[in-house]
Amino acid sequence: MFKRADIGVGIYLLAAIIFLIISVPAGLLDILLALNISIALTVLFNSIFSKEALEMSSFPSILLLTTIFRISLNVSSTKLILAKGDAGKVVSTFGEFVGGNNLIIGVIVFVILLIVQFMVINKGSERVAEVTARFTLDAMPGKQMAIDADLNTGAITDEEATRRRLKIQEEASFFGSMDGAVKYVKGDAMAGLIITVINVVGGIVMGVMMQGMDISEALTKYTILTIGDGLVSSIPSLLISLATGMIVTKASKEAGLGGLVVSQLFSISRVMFVVGIAMSFLGIVTPLPIYVFVPIGIIFIVLGLRLRRKEGVSEIEEEVGTEEAEAEEIRRPENVVSLLQVDPIELEFGYGIIPIADVSQGGDLLDRVVMIRRQIALELGAVVPIIRLRDNIQLNPNQYIIKIKGIQISEGEILFDHYMAMNPGYVEEEITGIPTFEPSFHLPAIWITESQRERAETLGYTVVDPPSIIATHLTEIIRRHIDELLTRQDVQNLIDNVKEANPTLIDELTKALGVGEIQKVLQNLLREDISIRDLVTIFESMADHATVTRDTDILTEYARQSLKRAISSKYFPANETTSVVTLDPEVEQDIMGSVKQTETGAYLSLDPEKSKSIIKSVEEEVDKMENMGRTPIVLTSPIVRMYFKKLTQDYFRDLIVVSYNEVDSNVELQSVGMVSAK
Repeated sequence: MFKRADIGVGIYLLAAIIFLIISVPAGLLDILLALNISIALTVLFNSIFSKEALEMSSFPSILLLTTIFRISLNVSSTKLILAKGDAGKVVSTFGEFVGGNNLIIGVIVFVILLIVQFMVINKGSERVAEVTARFTLDAMPGKQMAIDADLNTGAITDEEATRRRLKIQEEASFFGSMDGAVKYVKGDAMAGLIITVINVVGGIVMGVMMQGMDISEALTKYTILTIGDGLVSSIPSLLISLATGMIVTKASKEAGLGGLVVSQLFSISRVMFVVGIAMSFLGIVTPLPIYVFVPIGIIFIVLGLRLRRKEGVSEIEEEVGTEEAEAEEIRRPENVVSLLQVDPIELEFGYGIIPIADVSQGGDLLDRVVMIRRQIALELGAVVPIIRLRDNIQLNPNQYIIKIKGIQISEGEILFDHYMAMNPGYVEEEITGIPTFEPSFHLPAIWITESQRERAETLGYTVVDPPSIIATHLTEIIRRHIDELLTRQDVQNLIDNVKEANPTLIDELTKALGVGEIQKVLQNLLREDISIRDLVTIFESMADHATVTRDTDILTEYARQSLKRAISSKYFPANETTSVVTLDPEVEQDIMGSVKQTETGAYLSLDPEKSKSIIKSVEEEVDKMENMGRTPIVLTSPIVRMYFKKLTQDYFRDLIVVSYNEVDSNVELQSVGMVSAK
């Protein structure tokens, strides 16, 4: 179904095309010319009273439509002038009344209008549109980075960030279109001048050759008609050109142009006094008419006095308001609720690191924080909360700390103008520098200068800049604590996302398990660095087994087994035999024999001496694997896996423990050791 507005615009454009082809009666032309003037006035006053340029985002299209319509009317009136010597009442009135029914006056007025439009308004609008378009496009990256920075610091929401990005794109598109659309106005003015010349010459020829007039009579009649036609076209064109200039020079969105002009020109009493005294002085001392200048001067002085009284009242009100606000602040009980807010993740840094985080100084740490959130979302399927970045003058200049839920978890120190060089293990030639440790993995490293960077890379060192060091450290801390950061609300959001495409699955799952139980299963997976992106598979596994047990640890094991393809591809490379460590059957039997079942779940109550010997054996096997250059992986039976992981996680946090049921059938494994309790 077409809307009325669409039909109206279509008729408007179709009429313009038809008028270029067929002849229009003089009476209808009068109506169309009046309509053209009214549309031009509508566009002009809309441009004046709009608060910002984007309120008239369709202006480039309006410009094109009105230009084509005006040219079609110009062609129609030209046909009538040349064919009949009469283009209707509107054209003749403009030629006789506006032009003073005088050939010379009409020509001068018409030329002045063209000069004002073409040389002043059009040329200025064209330049402003061109510069505005260029600066708007150049400023886009900076504006988008500022939005990302506000989003990361929590100053704005995701919805507000999306709205601001859309507005930036709309501004760039609008001013880019205006840069091209202004050329239509310039071309329209030139076309009007050319058509006028053609009408005068053609009218004289038609009058002399076809109607038997003498040259002076033909010149007078057709020139006045042509000037009337030119004026009736030029005035709407001038209004549209003025509207174009208004749109591209919009600088404030706080008020319309009228309010803005009045507030900025007539708001300072001192200015009014100076202007009033100067005008009165000119009227009294000079030969200028005293009856004109002195009254105007008095008006400005009176306006200044009124403004002075308003300023005095405003100062008193402001002073009283300030005192009342201070008194109210003293009387008001302290609002401690705002102090209870704890940010999930905080990165605090000393003043020496500020340039890395400050976009205006070329820092890109905020961009890296955005990438961290995207990277973890892709790798682990979890949404990282907003990361707060704050400067802290209590820290050392080059120090930074990372907090999780208000508690400091880790810290680091960087040298701003240096690079960190790390030896991967095969670099033989050493390079001089300041010894340090890489903060993420505590590896030995050295600080080097910019001049040493190229040589260090040539020798084989891994060279990292300060922002990358902080970003890597922050990423590792978040990965280690991502399970703590997953809240019930986050889980509910994940459930809602899945529900859009899988409503039956979610209905079945939520009937059997609460959000808190689903949260614990997802936290268990994240704690062992297992991605939860495949939520459908995880939820299906939980729904299948929730009718049998609601023990979240057991449900986690079932979920892991459903993800065996993902786990196998993560830990066991294809077409390669992977070395693993297995558990002695006696150890497995001891562990299972020590499991105690309670109403809240199962726990392990293994003999302390036996636990100590198992941990010692694990340490030996882990050392052996690391000396071989292999990642330590322990393979257990399904029922033992979670208890063995709980037993060892306090000693070997990153130890990978996998059950047989989590290994894909095409994986090739080789046992290179066994954990025993002897």
